[in-house]
Amino acid sequence: MWFRNLQIYRLTKPFDMPPEALHDALLDRVSRPCGALEHAALGWTPPVGGGGDAPLVHAANGYLMLCARREERILPSVVVKEAVDEWVEKVRTEEGRDPGRRERREKRDDIEQELLPKAFTRSSRLYAYIDPRKHWMVVDASSAKRAEESITLLRETLGSLPVQPLKVRHAPADLFTRWVHGDMESAPFALGDECELRSPQEGGAIVRCRHQELASEEIRTHLDAGKQVVKLAVEWNERITCMLDEDLSVKRLRFPDLMLEEAAESGAEDEAARFDAEFALMTLELDRFLASLVETFGGIEEGG
Repeated sequence: MWFRNLQIYRLTKPFDMPPEALHDALLDRVSRPCGALEHAALGWTPPVGGGGDAPLVHAANGYLMLCARREERILPSVVVKEAVDEWVEKVRTEEGRDPGRRERREKRDDIEQELLPKAFTRSSRLYAYIDPRKHWMVVDASSAKRAEESITLLRETLGSLPVQPLKVRHAPADLFTRWVHGDMESAPFALGDECELRSPQEGGAIVRCRHQELASEEIRTHLDAGKQVVKLAVEWNERITCMLDEDLSVKRLRFPDLMLEEAAESGAEDEAARFDAEFALMTLELDRFLASLVETFGGIEEGG
């Protein structure tokens, strides 16, 4: 259950709903199979698994874990396009005319409705946890768009959800650039071997470097040309490694091997107990990581 990505949100008002009440609320939007004519269906599923009677909220040490399940029909656009093209060719041959834009669009809609019930489905899970004490909501998603699915679902389920993306006082790209320049003495981070640089002008050049010594002359040349570091691989306190983005989203998150071994050797006898042990260790580590991240970038921006 270890998170691999972090989309970080701040609760702007206290979240004081007990786990049992939250579970009851989530029952109104429990996950279900995708309908024959639906592109996708999204609902809540037990984070630990265990069937329909399992809790929709996993509570431990004050943290609340949720899991949204998305089932979608796989209907590639190229399949629909080919069917439309075949129909257009048939009209040209049999009726001697070229269908207009509106007629093609309507035919495309008809073909989609015809093919959707025959399409295969696939499902995915999106995990998130809420820390009511520190006012965090953290989603394991590789993009803000994906995370917003979970945020929107929870907002619709509860009627409201006062959260917004984390905003800090110091621009991350400015600090990333200073770090790569060598100014890291007071930072709890160490440079990795990957970064992305971008020219500040609209539509400016983008340079991506992997397996690269970031203190090299090659990187310095890009910095001297005015490029900023907008993504940076780092190690935090010799424990967590990740890729930080300029919006402070976190990707390719890796926890220390000792922590993973500790979880594996916890003596948990079943899946639920193992999940609980891993969740406890992960949230404790992320609590320290998030506090350090905010402090490094000057604290939370007022109103953010």
